[in-house]
Amino acid sequence: MSNIKRIKHLAGLIVLNIIFIIICIVTLVPILYAVSLSISGSGGVLSSGLSFIPDEPTLKNYRDILIDEPFLLWLKNSVILSIGTMIVAMGTAVTAAYAFSRYRFHGRKTVLQMLLILNAFPQILSMFAIFRLFRTFHLLNSYIGLIVIYAGSMCIFSIWNMKGYFDTIPVEIEEAAQIDGASGQQILTRIVLPLARPAIIVTAVMVLIYVWNEYLFATTFMMSEKSYTLAGGLYQLQSNDYSRSWPLFSAASILVSIPILIVFFCIQKYMVSGLTAGGVKG
Repeated sequence: MSNIKRIKHLAGLIVLNIIFIIICIVTLVPILYAVSLSISGSGGVLSSGLSFIPDEPTLKNYRDILIDEPFLLWLKNSVILSIGTMIVAMGTAVTAAYAFSRYRFHGRKTVLQMLLILNAFPQILSMFAIFRLFRTFHLLNSYIGLIVIYAGSMCIFSIWNMKGYFDTIPVEIEEAAQIDGASGQQILTRIVLPLARPAIIVTAVMVLIYVWNEYLFATTFMMSEKSYTLAGGLYQLQSNDYSRSWPLFSAASILVSIPILIVFFCIQKYMVSGLTAGGVKG
């Protein structure tokens, strides 16, 4: 009887793995096609059939996007906005999330609910009001203005995400540190933050990815060619019907994805440990 159960369990795992492999292959098809198109000539997109190996592979598209187009300028703008937003949002969210998790002050639940309601509203509803404010305070085409908007949007998500993790850290650890004479700042910096490092890293990367890929605010409030982000720059590559080049666009898309992939692979162990630790402690 045990052998039959073992065979059924093994068969189930095999079927499940086959399904996952098929899903991965289907997901990778557009990516592989984009890579193939990025190293093909200008007529590659017009060729009949779906081919992942171009007839005449070339790196000309990558050269053109790096030299002939202001790609490095778009990259610089995106890096400044992403890192600036991550610092502001996480600097505010970590302390706020810890306060919401540990202290039972009056209006705590009301504030959390209000933040959740604010996060539920579509951002496009506030576009006109933000544009008027930016024009009044001369923040159009400004890093500071966009960082404030991004940080305000992502701070709500970060607070809720970090609060959930802080709730899983046993309060007895902090009480023991207090008995040993540790101050509140020492408890936060030397005990709580190291324990919450996986969740902090995961949340920071989520903020980074959001800003890196954000399009609506970037193209609305950054109207100068020198202030385009990568999302706005990619749109400009395809905005002209007469000069549109899909191989060039594919090469730019691959280059845009590389930094995020590098960051993801560097912090992958923290993402796994953060998710599993939260599940175990909960």
